[in-house]
Order: sequence, then structure tokens, then C-alpha cells
Amino acid sequence: MPEALALFATAGLDGAEVIYQDGYRSGLPIGDDDAAAEVARVADDLGVPVVGLAPYTTGINHADPAQRRAAIDELRAAVDCAHRVGATRIRAYAGSWSPDRSDHAGHWERLRSALLELAPRAADAGVALCVENHFGTMTQSARETARLVREVNSPAVRVLYDQANLTFTHDEAWPEALREQGDLIGHVHVKDLVFTDPNAPFVASETARVKADERAVRSRVVGEGILPWVHILQAVKQRGYDDVLSLEYEYRWHPQDLPGPAEGFARSARALRSLVDEAAGLVGVEEPR
Repeated sequence: MPEALALFATAGLDGAEVIYQDGYRSGLPIGDDDAAAEVARVADDLGVPVVGLAPYTTGINHADPAQRRAAIDELRAAVDCAHRVGATRIRAYAGSWSPDRSDHAGHWERLRSALLELAPRAADAGVALCVENHFGTMTQSARETARLVREVNSPAVRVLYDQANLTFTHDEAWPEALREQGDLIGHVHVKDLVFTDPNAPFVASETARVKADERAVRSRVVGEGILPWVHILQAVKQRGYDDVLSLEYEYRWHPQDLPGPAEGFARSARALRSLVDEAAGLVGVEEPR
């Protein structure tokens, strides 16, 4: 993790969103206070604050009470760790779900009640649990994500807006996505892609990633794909979000698509700053209907 923070500093990033997961070299192990303290110290020394954590917890809607409790406890530990390292947001998966499963209502209620349980602790820690638009969860679409966040109805539970996810799953285009959830955004992931086959149906057997043989897209450095980030960023700001933009550089999952991290993060940071500046210069641009 110290090496990753040093890379971010060299690449010109203003902060870091850190993976919170056991067994990953460039992440924070779950519940490891010593590792968290070291990361907080190194981040401060480098001037690259840790602004968010990204757990991979999916069991908060599990039908087995023991597995669900373990997942809730893991997110509670993430909240405590976020507070310890100074992070203000946590990426939260909306449980686990696939269309071939049964009892959607029961899984949804377990998910909702888990977030209701975690929200007061997050609020006390000054942390927002940001539910991501993400395949393999109960909030693949913007509409589902907005519904969940509105049902929980806590300022400590917000939306993590990821338009690239919505695009490659063939869910909402960006104008519709922002009409659904634009007033609820607490965090934004920025990445880019191109389709290899735009007509291929979306398939994913896992939650964290799409396997190589299931992919109909290729990852690209932001600004070099099909996402109209200038217009998206302008619209996000118009809806009141003027905060962290996190470069989700998917080299961990798809290294064949992208330059190495030292080059790719620097290129991404330069591109995103240019896109932000260009978006700020747009005046009176209306969203397509």
C-alpha cells in the first residue's frame, strides 16, 4: 500500500481510494489497525489523503443469518477503518443477486435493513456508505440504486455513480441515470471503455469483475473510450455533486487492455483534469431527452 500511494503521488493524483480486502497486496487488510495506521501516516507524508475505501463485501443480504452477520460486521469494520485513515466514503455493494435467483423481496429487505443498521455508525464516523451501480448486486441499474437509497433514507447512505457500469450492462444512458439518481450521488467512479460487440447481451458470473470469456468491452484510459465524460461531469455538477472523482483503473482485472499503472494513472489524471476544465467551460448545454 505505501508503494501504491507513492505511485499515486508521482502520477499527480490528489488522493486515493483504497481497496479494503484481505490478500491483496495494494489494499488494506480487513480489521488490521496497524496497517491502517501505517497507511494514514504514509498518506499524510506524501500529501495523498485516503478519501475512500472499497470493500468487496457482498453478503449483507444473504439468507444465512451467520453469513449475513459476518458481512455486516465486515462493513462495520470498514467504517471504523475509514474513520481511522480519514476517508469520508465507502463503496458498498448492494448484496449479491442474479436474475435466476428466487425471493427477491426477502433479499431486498435483508439488504435494506443491513444498511439501516449500519447508517448510524457511518454517520457518527463522518462516513457515507455509497451504494454502487454494479452488476451481480441488487442495484445493477440507476433506478434500483435510487430506490434502495431512498428507502433507507439516511444522509449516510448515498449513491456511487458509475456510468461505465451502466453502459456495459445496457442499463440507463447517462441522462436517464442522472434523472433517476442525480440528487443522491455521494461518490463517482470514472473509467472508460469501447464495445467489441455493442449488441452482445451482458453476461457476468461474478460480482467483482467480468471474466475474459464473458466480456463484450475493452477497458480504456479515460477520454479514449465511448463515454461522453465532458457532458456527464457537467451534468453531475449541475445536480449538486462537486466532490471526489475516483479513477477506477481496472489494470488489476484487465491488464491486457491498459498501459501499466505508472503510465496509466498519470495519463488518466491529466485526461480527467482536462475533461473537468472542459466541462466547466460548457454553458447552457441541455441533456438529451
